[in-house]
Amino acid sequence: PVLLVAPVLWFSRRRFPLTTLLYVLIALHALVLIAGGTWTYARVPLGHWVQEAFDLARNPYDKLGHLMQGFVPAMAARELLVRHRIVVGRPFVTGLLAVCVAMAISACYELIEWGVAVYLGQGADDFLGTQGDPWDTQSDMLMALIGSTLAMVLLASVHARAIQQVQARG
Repeated sequence: PVLLVAPVLWFSRRRFPLTTLLYVLIALHALVLIAGGTWTYARVPLGHWVQEAFDLARNPYDKLGHLMQGFVPAMAARELLVRHRIVVGRPFVTGLLAVCVAMAISACYELIEWGVAVYLGQGADDFLGTQGDPWDTQSDMLMALIGSTLAMVLLASVHARAIQQVQARG
């Protein structure tokens, strides 16, 4: 995903610059994805530290990835909805639609994971990082829902001010 999104952000930066807040969130999400891709999500050292510190049965780094998979796309959707004036003057509706977009992305990602797992066969567990959890897909989507909802609750007003600043410059 990082290799797909980075060029789009680079080429669109002059015509449609995003808020600094969104660029920072995208960069943080990219770091989470890069770490997960480097070690596989079930083996990221930060996750092992959290696993040991809280005496967890599994490495929870994958859940951080899915939390970010809800948080960042929801903020991106919110920015697009507001700046393109798709929803005007209805912050609850804007937030709800942003959460729905993030959940659609999460569901599509889980379907892609499932398809790759079917294709890989025996190597699927390592690819998916389920660590023996039969409810991994559902908990991944729950983490995306929590992340997208937290984004709307915690950052909507800060994001609104950031959008106003970008629009004032543009």
